[in-house]
Amino acid sequence: MHQNRGRTVAQCLHDRTEYAKNPEKTEEYELISAFGCDPAIADAEFLFSKRQYQAITGREQKNDVIAYQIRQSFRPGEVTPEEANRIGYELAARFLNGKHAFLVCTHADKKHIHSHIIFNSTSLDCKRKFRDFLGSGRAVARLSDIICLEHGLSVIEHPKRYSHSGYDRWLGDKAKPSKRGILRGVIDGILEKKPADFDAFLTMLAEAGYRIKTGKHLTLIPPDGKQAIRLNSLGEDYSEDTIRAILSGSRDHAPKTKKLRTKPDNSLLIDIEAKMREGKGAGYERWAKLYNLKQMAKTVSYLREHGLLDYAELERRTADASEQFNTLSDRIKTAEKQMAEITVLRTQIINYMKTRDVFTAYKKSGYSRKFLAEHESEIILHRAAKKVFDQMGLKKLPTVKSLQAEYAELLADKKSAYAEYRQSREEMKELMIHKSNVDLILGKEVPNGTRKKEQKLE
Repeated sequence: MHQNRGRTVAQCLHDRTEYAKNPEKTEEYELISAFGCDPAIADAEFLFSKRQYQAITGREQKNDVIAYQIRQSFRPGEVTPEEANRIGYELAARFLNGKHAFLVCTHADKKHIHSHIIFNSTSLDCKRKFRDFLGSGRAVARLSDIICLEHGLSVIEHPKRYSHSGYDRWLGDKAKPSKRGILRGVIDGILEKKPADFDAFLTMLAEAGYRIKTGKHLTLIPPDGKQAIRLNSLGEDYSEDTIRAILSGSRDHAPKTKKLRTKPDNSLLIDIEAKMREGKGAGYERWAKLYNLKQMAKTVSYLREHGLLDYAELERRTADASEQFNTLSDRIKTAEKQMAEITVLRTQIINYMKTRDVFTAYKKSGYSRKFLAEHESEIILHRAAKKVFDQMGLKKLPTVKSLQAEYAELLADKKSAYAEYRQSREEMKELMIHKSNVDLILGKEVPNGTRKKEQKLE
């Protein structure tokens, strides 16, 4: 993006970013995300960084490049607007490596959903400029293709080549029983013994080898001492309130873990193996076109190892894993949203403090046009910060130190949840893959979109 003849840098930046942020195209600003800047005043912040670059380095900008733009388009009907925005954000984050502020605006007013990614030519520390190296366009295109393939989406070259790569990639027989599943089984066994109260329940958990940490959230540490598990992360049926209600007799407990049988029912495995020997039926034919007998053998081995010996149990375990994944995902998103709000407020407070003296002098000058022209970016930032404070209803500004402490607490919680999130995601992926294999070979109806979601799981 270049500076146009006869227009100021501020005017050019404003025009380009306003087009990208067009509310009619971005669903009233819902499809906008950013890094290192506030979307509402990104143009002013980009302009301010250029002034800072000149002040810090003493170097004049030799060219008329004011920012860079990447356009990323998707095949109609392949992605949702929200997913397109997340992929655009991932592309910018991986390409820029946290060194430049950027804005991602996804336009959903046409059939071909596409994103405008605008990033500042000046680095966040205002000491460097982005080097538009030879072949940078090809590098961006290659990275975009890689990310799309990681999400199970098509690319311009050979769009059908990777149609099932996401599914194939995650096939395998390497999963282990989850620690949450084991803990649910332990809790089921304790509740069957009908402890007198919640303290007795905790005592029996301790006797089973779990260390207990109390605080804002009740946390259990398994006997191996690794990966603390919050009780409320096991699902609603295993929350502290639910367990207390069960112990008081006001609620019945429905165990979610299946008891081991001395003589297991192998009906599901028998049905699968019969289909494999028979080699007939529409379900088998659909599956055989994409996969082979070795993959189904892996599924049979997985089902045996994890005691998934009837279809109802396989369905329940898959649903539980999906519920757990969604719970952790919501927890992480909530933390990220709060962190983003803190980042915006902190930036506005800093901008306000830095530009307060300039704005005071501007008022004393009688709002002189000459003064405005000389200090345009500082005055824009000051007014934008004041507008944000007014919108938030802030009468007294919090300190930057208190915001940093709150941010650090949220970041620690997010990191803790993310470790659980990754394990939960892997468990859900494998269960969904093996269940889908079973559904296909048995000729069961697979809900619309399920196959597509499994291919995109990353």
